[in-house]
Amino acid sequence: MNYIEVEFKLKPFKPWDEVFVAYLSELSFESFQEENHVLRAYVSENDFDQSKFHALLDKLELQNDFEFSYQVNNIPQQNWNAVWESQFEPVVIDNKLQIIAPFHSKNDFLGQTIIIEPKMSFGTGHHQTTYMMCKMMFELNLQDKVVLDMGSGTGILAILAEKLGAKNIKAYDIESWSVENCSENAKKNDCSKIESLLGDIDQLDEEFDIILANINKNVLKNHMPYYSKFLKSNGKLLLSGFFVSDEPELKSCSEENGFIFQISNSYEGWSMLQFFKCSSNE
Repeated sequence: MNYIEVEFKLKPFKPWDEVFVAYLSELSFESFQEENHVLRAYVSENDFDQSKFHALLDKLELQNDFEFSYQVNNIPQQNWNAVWESQFEPVVIDNKLQIIAPFHSKNDFLGQTIIIEPKMSFGTGHHQTTYMMCKMMFELNLQDKVVLDMGSGTGILAILAEKLGAKNIKAYDIESWSVENCSENAKKNDCSKIESLLGDIDQLDEEFDIILANINKNVLKNHMPYYSKFLKSNGKLLLSGFFVSDEPELKSCSEENGFIFQISNSYEGWSMLQFFKCSSNE
């Protein structure tokens, strides 16, 4: 599958980079990179809606307190993978976890090591939301737990869940290449308890001790009744994929569905929230 890269130059860059990411996420843009005050946004060719894209730009051009220019580039699938590889540096989280690619040399790291070949899927640990989710997972008790990784991408959260002791992990994604990528990465990390599945939230038919969901705000809100239905009493729900400014909306939605807010973390404007589901007699 081919991808489209849109390169934005923004003046001023902050806080408009976050505004652009928020709007573009609503138009199926699935990954973003920032470098030297340039924002690059990526969307699959099949998901790119030119009319909605240009309507958004027309709306933003009405703002009188900043300027922007942009360039659209087509990226063939074979070059897309090369782009990921060229920018995939090892990620280290609190000396507890290192995330490396297959082409990185092994070292004497004492914590957990996860090998990820991203291909076209989201989840290398570089993005702020993946980083926060991985970091928080070390604070949970995953031993012998049944875990759902919703929107699994590369499978990094599912893989970490197994390495931290989970006995069964269901990893769902709506994109077939992500399902394949997750399965491949699970094998690279000698994981045997992960089932990589194609489907959305309506495919669920069992309960989980822990649910991990690193997706965009609107999807999380739509999923919330399902998370409430399929998370066991006393279970934990970890959410990310949204901005700090979205926290009140997601907290309200979660509480309406029976969750109790526990922890909030933020990193460079992105947020991660942890919730608890009370037992029925509380």
